[in-house]
Amino acid sequence: MKQQATPYLMFDGKAKEALDYYQNIFEGEILDMQTYGEADYPTPPEADNRIIHARFKKDDFVLMVSDAFPGSEVTIGTNISFVLEFENEQEIQKIYQQLSENGTVLMELQDTFWGAKYAKLKDPFGIIWDLNYTKA
Repeated sequence: MKQQATPYLMFDGKAKEALDYYQNIFEGEILDMQTYGEADYPTPPEADNRIIHARFKKDDFVLMVSDAFPGSEVTIGTNISFVLEFENEQEIQKIYQQLSENGTVLMELQDTFWGAKYAKLKDPFGIIWDLNYTKA
């Protein structure tokens, strides 16, 4: 596993606005921005212009950002999670197993349309973890 957890911010249709704001404040760059409409993911037409995933980077400071799927509730204050990037499938499986023992699985560990193995869990303290292993 890489040594840094990346903050992942969730918005209700304002991800692009937030990215522009952070870009102006921190003078970084917006990377890898993709809308729901551009992704190979079934979505209703009203989601086409929402951000499914984007990264913001300024030197070593990185944020990941997206808009919630239409109809999903975003609660200000709990709309942040931490992304852990894994270097192999054994590592992600081990951490997934350990977090799921006393936590809540929000999304089962599974293969994704972006070529990764991914899961989302909430630990017993209410912290949300996004686990991601990008396959080579």
